Amino acid sequence: MNTRYIDAHSHLQFEQYESDREEIIEEMRKQGIASIVVGVDLASSREALALAEEYTHLYAAIGLHPTHAGLEFFDEVAYRALAAHPKVVAVGECGLDYFRPTEMNDEVKLKQRVLLQEHIELAVATNKPLIIHCRPSKGTQDAYHDLIVILKEAKVAHHKLNGDIHFFVGGVDEAKALIALGFTVSFTAVITFARDYDEVIRSVPLASILSETDAPYLAPLARRGERNDPLTVIDVVAKIAEIRNEDPELIRAALFENACRLFALPV
Repeated sequence: MNTRYIDAHSHLQFEQYESDREEIIEEMRKQGIASIVVGVDLASSREALALAEEYTHLYAAIGLHPTHAGLEFFDEVAYRALAAHPKVVAVGECGLDYFRPTEMNDEVKLKQRVLLQEHIELAVATNKPLIIHCRPSKGTQDAYHDLIVILKEAKVAHHKLNGDIHFFVGGVDEAKALIALGFTVSFTAVITFARDYDEVIRSVPLASILSETDAPYLAPLARRGERNDPLTVIDVVAKIAEIRNEDPELIRAALFENACRLFALPV
């Protein structure tokens, strides 16, 4: 397979693909698209790895989503066993979500921070990058500010810690702070219909950007409201090139190399 695109974040194991998963994965192969299939709990992490074992152009990330903090026990032994598999290329999706919980208070934030710290320790122990979900409360950047503090503290002891900030929705200052800590920021097909991210995409170094779909969510403009899939990573890459006013092939090659470098992908 001649891989040309990396979708850094999809959920192909989710039930939305029960009827046509094999067809989508085969079309991805034909179009040269690889993807990291990301778990949000132990069950979906195992399912992500099962897909990665079956298909050469799929890889897995394993973790417990922050909105599960306090609802599901972080089974460190089970996650460590999964992380030992060569096709598991990242720890996550983990992080901070101050947007979705119906009641956000200090207790909820503490549970999320403890859970994130457990993922950081797993990433360090297994020498794998993090995939971080970070969503601030409406109209603020609060979760990003807390995340930056946590990562700064972690980097003091673990200099090599790195990863990707999935579906980045912060501002230029937050992006630059996270990039200074050795993290990339990734963008979804939301950029095809919203202009909120243009300034960040233009401002940050190309070497610090990844492309993703977060499929089955966030379909591009041409398919808005429909189920998304990793094939639309092509739309994301093209839009990043347009926003930056740079050569599309240069952008494609750079985003591909960025993902290969961060996740140590053998493609």
